[in-house]
Order: sequence, then structure tokens, then C-alpha cells
Amino acid sequence: MSALKQKIIETLKNAGADIVVCGNIERFSDPAVKKLMPKAKSVICAACRQLRGARRGVEEGTSYHHFTTIGIETPEENILPGALLRACGVLEAAGFKALPQRRNQLVMASENDTNPEVAHEKIFRGRKAETQLDFTRCAVDAGLGEIGLSGSVLTDDFGPCQRWAFIITEAELEPDPVAVPHLCDKCGECVKACPGHAISPDGKLNRWQCAAYYAGASRRKNPFMPTYALADNPDREAIWAGEIDLTPEKARAVLSEMTFYPSARHAYTSSMCGKACDTECYIHLEQKGVLKHKFSTPFRKRPKWELSVHGEIE
Repeated sequence: MSALKQKIIETLKNAGADIVVCGNIERFSDPAVKKLMPKAKSVICAACRQLRGARRGVEEGTSYHHFTTIGIETPEENILPGALLRACGVLEAAGFKALPQRRNQLVMASENDTNPEVAHEKIFRGRKAETQLDFTRCAVDAGLGEIGLSGSVLTDDFGPCQRWAFIITEAELEPDPVAVPHLCDKCGECVKACPGHAISPDGKLNRWQCAAYYAGASRRKNPFMPTYALADNPDREAIWAGEIDLTPEKARAVLSEMTFYPSARHAYTSSMCGKACDTECYIHLEQKGVLKHKFSTPFRKRPKWELSVHGEIE
């Protein structure tokens, strides 16, 4: 390993990254990479774990802000941007151009798409997104991990529980190998876990359906929903039970009433499901014993917590 690559890895990890991988430009299938930097030689991917403890509140039905603030907002808005800036400084000091790329959560090319993690009314839609990276595809091309059935990126270290960002650079760095898929066994636990049935058996995600239940449309997963919720909606019991397919228009109407818990900063929607799809995937991989990071106790210690469809504790 070159001294430059070693220094980049050390810099990123000292700033909070847990995984650092690098890919040569030839293997990146997303055309946005070359549009951003036509003479790029390498793409570095830095990933930060989502603390396992950030999911415990949703798992136990005790506290809900930790998953959104500690599991999503802190890595995306604090840890990864600082790590990218420091590593780009190392590359610039060595005489190479370096362009940090973190997620742009609030810009989408499609007029009728959404990002479940942020407030849908805050999203800027319609502008061509030719220079926005496909974060999933680039993560795989960089060698971070494989794509699971639900579309999440899975790593040997943390399963689906990490956030990541990139540095595109003109420095030619030794590439790490692309991950050989071996974690996802298509068990379907992610599909069954979604309280709104937003994932089809073949892994296709209905993003508006996901957004509504991520924000708490299920009475089974949302202890803050009052009995009068969706009172004017003729489908409210079917919505509570996750037994209805929501159109984008119906999903927006439901989301407008999901105001029982405060949002995080930066327009992040507080998650009531805690990304149940990823949690069940993590539990499955942990039970199989295939993750590198081991814990003294299993994540799921007792039967999964949920309410009845009418809000009573079961």
C-alpha cells in the first residue's frame, strides 16, 4: 500500500470512519462520477457505522429520536463531512485534486419521487440530477459491500447498518477488491418487517409507501399516534394496519398528519419504524454468525415489541 493511501485511510478513520475502501475509476458504472471530475483516477468510499444502540429505543418501544439523530443525522451531517474535508486536505497537500461527495438528501430529479428520510415538502424536484451520484451503485463499485434484497448495502462489518460518502480524486490509488455477494440469502425478513408492506417479495421498493410508514402511519409501530389520527380518512384502519397501497397523493395526505413526534434538524423525518427492514436484516445476519463485529448479547433479547392495530400493547 502506498504511503498516500495509508495516510488517507488513517485520516478518515481518525475522523470517525469505520470502513475505507477505494476503487479505480474504470469500474464505476455511474456516469456522474466522470461528469464531476473528468480526469478522476480513483474514488474513495468512507463509511461510518450506525451505532447498534441507536436502534434499541425503537426495538424496545421506549425512545425514538436516537435512531434518526444518532443513526442518520450525526453521521451524515457531522462525522462524514469532517472526515471528507480532512482526507481531501491530505490529497491536496500531495498535489492532487479531490472532490468530497456526501448525500444530497433534498434534491431529486423525478417530479413524483421522494426520500423517506426527509420531509417530502422540503425536497427540490425536477432539476436534472446528472451530477448526483448513485450512492448505492458507487458503494458497490468502490468495494464497500453488496446489495441486499431490500436495496440496502450490506457489509461484513455491520450488515446494512452504516452510512457512507465519497471522495473523487485524480490520485491513482491501489484499488480494493469488489465485494463478492455472500451475505444476502434472500430470506425475505426485510420484506416481512416493513409495517407498510412497502417492499415487494422481489425487493422492489414503493418509496411513497415507505415514506408514510417510516414516519409512523402504522398504529402497531407508532405509540404516539392518537385515536383521532386520520379521522377524516375513510381508509384509516387499513392504513393503520398497513393493508392499503398508497398512491403518492394519498401518501402525502397521510404524511401531512404524521406530526405527533418532533422532526430532527436538517429536515430529517423522525423514523417510527427505525428502518425495520434493516433491523431484521441485521438480526438475521447476526444470528447466522456472518458479521465481523460480535457482541456479548444478541440484539433481539425478547419478542418483538408492537401494539395492536388499535393502539393497545400486545
